[in-house]
Amino acid sequence: MAASPHVEIEVEDRVVKVTNPERVYFPEIGATKLDLLEYYLSVGDGIVNALWERPCMLHRFPKGLAGEKVHQKRIPQGTPGWVETVELFFPRYGRTADELCVTSLAAVAWAVQMSTVEFHPWNSRRADTEKPDEWRIDLDPGPECDWARVQQVAGVVHEVLDELGAVGFPKTSGGSGLHVYVRVPPDHGFADVRRAAHAFAREVERRAPDLVTTAWWRKDRDPAQLFVDYNQNTRDHTIASAYSVRGVPNAQVSTPVAWEEVDDCEPADFTIRTVPQRYARLGDLHASIDEHPFDLAPLLEWAERDEAEGASEEPAPGEVEGDGTT
Repeated sequence: MAASPHVEIEVEDRVVKVTNPERVYFPEIGATKLDLLEYYLSVGDGIVNALWERPCMLHRFPKGLAGEKVHQKRIPQGTPGWVETVELFFPRYGRTADELCVTSLAAVAWAVQMSTVEFHPWNSRRADTEKPDEWRIDLDPGPECDWARVQQVAGVVHEVLDELGAVGFPKTSGGSGLHVYVRVPPDHGFADVRRAAHAFAREVERRAPDLVTTAWWRKDRDPAQLFVDYNQNTRDHTIASAYSVRGVPNAQVSTPVAWEEVDDCEPADFTIRTVPQRYARLGDLHASIDEHPFDLAPLLEWAERDEAEGASEEPAPGEVEGDGTT
């Protein structure tokens, strides 16, 4: 049997063998596996900073977008010894998984060789995976909620963060929403971070009740409203990292943006064809996130106030393992 076509790419001090480099991953724009790798290399510092020492789930498309999507937690057998991992324990199932833990651009390149399109890191790091250091605000539009409403709600989010003295770092989701990340000291467990995020979401809802919902059940949400998804702070819930490509036909990228850009940008502005030039011009807009930690104490006080006034704290969604995860 003939060997698969391949190229060898030098990344840092490693050589990564890329098989089937001309396989088309994104038929709509004709982008190949090699195009995908070259994109990630072009934003190298940014993607490594976004993933640095975080457990990372991989969303793989072995045959490109036209084929099956695989959610992969466990690093496969045969992974090179230089690819670092972190062991996680899943109490619900009584077992562990060694997940990718990026500390180099070469590890990102290896993951792309393994057909990874999307990188979904935890909001904690391997020094203590049970103590998140990132509060994630996920502005998730309903099926009838347009981008203009996302932009409006982003303005409210920015306003509340400013009042709290918290520095938020926005990015497009790579889909139809917007994410805002806030660095926090790793002093709290997932339950407290989620509780703080829920209190923040309720405050945004109070200020924009026609635009925002925090309703737990999807059936209770107005499809024209935006859900501030505090559940993304639950243990083992992950969303695409900054600079992660998304598995959508035009290869949109979850892209850091400045607050002043939010009102003028569109999600489709940011793809693997456009982001490299933007990155070369602007660099990593999330590079300074570690310099702005925010103490969650005010939000936990809001949570206590709300609960005293009758607000309910729904139980966190169960850890998800399965559904195609390997």
